[in-house]
Amino acid sequence: MKIDRSRIEGPVVRGFSGRGFRVDDGVYEGLLLTPARADGWSPPPLADLAPADFAPLLALDPLPEFVLLGTGSTLQRPSPALEAALPFGLEVMDSRAAARAWGVLRAELRPIAAALYPLD
Repeated sequence: MKIDRSRIEGPVVRGFSGRGFRVDDGVYEGLLLTPARADGWSPPPLADLAPADFAPLLALDPLPEFVLLGTGSTLQRPSPALEAALPFGLEVMDSRAAARAWGVLRAELRPIAAALYPLD
């Protein structure tokens, strides 16, 4: 499926660079994406991930429909307690898949966010 990038509003992940993601004019190893912006993110180890680590996403109004959580080079599940504590759902996948899903879902103008761990 070819993505029409001209339909995507906001930041676009254009590729991968080392451990990170090329977004517009920057490269980020860890990345938070919203429909309006891209920001660097330095998350803790996945086992220590807490709701406070999503503070910029929790401050969005309205909240995202759900958050794509990219867990690095491989899919790993966060704790069930973390998922239960968040006011939005998490769609968990490896970070490359999450970056690709971001483009597809934003081309559909879905009100989502993403939190991507660096690639190993």
